[in-house]
Amino acid sequence: MDLELRHLKIIRAIDEAGSLTRAATTLGLAQSALSAQLKRIERALGGPLFERGRHGARATPLGELVLDRARVLLPAMRELQEEAIRLANTLEDIPRFRLGGTHGPLLGGLVDQLSHLHPSAAISTYTSWSVDEISEQVTSGRLDFALIGTCGESTPPAADQLSWRTVGKDPIFVMLSEDHPQAKEQEIDLGALSGEQWINAPGDGCFEDCFNAACARAGFTPVSVYEMDTSACVHLVQAGRAVAMCRATFPPTPGIATVPLAGAPLSWRHLIGWHPAATAAGAAPAVLLHARQVHREAVRRNPRYTEWLAANTSYNTTS
Repeated sequence: MDLELRHLKIIRAIDEAGSLTRAATTLGLAQSALSAQLKRIERALGGPLFERGRHGARATPLGELVLDRARVLLPAMRELQEEAIRLANTLEDIPRFRLGGTHGPLLGGLVDQLSHLHPSAAISTYTSWSVDEISEQVTSGRLDFALIGTCGESTPPAADQLSWRTVGKDPIFVMLSEDHPQAKEQEIDLGALSGEQWINAPGDGCFEDCFNAACARAGFTPVSVYEMDTSACVHLVQAGRAVAMCRATFPPTPGIATVPLAGAPLSWRHLIGWHPAATAAGAAPAVLLHARQVHREAVRRNPRYTEWLAANTSYNTTS
């Protein structure tokens, strides 16, 4: 027999009542039925939980151990149930989700999740290269949630006004043409790419500075870095005209190879933020869970990333 929460409730009731007779009355059971149930529980746990005598039932050392755990688990499960009910009721009251984000698969994945789970809710999106602009839209109440990224552990915008939570953290890989001589390498030292032409998507965070610092540590200054939108970056990499940095969750793309950098010198945090005083803040825990699920699915879609994680088990993608 597997131990269940109802068994812990029985043990607690006997302890609180001080006897099987009084506990049976409290639980609405016949004393014989309660005694038989207790014997089954004791067999499952390996020994007697109570010493029974003329003056009632007193917990044995094993019983005290089980009661100590029950005093933690039973209130925790009650709180979980209450929180789940509150969250479900809150989500039923949300008529819309106004989402802002930088360009990337996580925003689309989150829209897909919310559309599937909350088909009656109106969902709108706003995209921009500027994380500051998106954050300002949330601060001013024009958006409910911001899905952005920051380089490494850098502080997100409006950190004193918005609540931010980590959706996931990824290493930065290098994006190469599949015909590049190093495209099939298990990993590449950043210094081995010192002679390459670099290309990057625009943004107003510190990634460019972090990239330049990583190159300096690798012993070189990168050849000019072109700034173009994502589709142009992909096209030039496919054509073999440039290489680019990308998040490890970059989806498999024809003509493109994404290769890990030795030592993972750069990382990227996906964040979701909201205003704590906004009406939509009540739905934030659920939206965060959905966003984390989308990130896990994005990880699974990139075989190079899953292989890298299997070889780098200490890397934490959740913080």
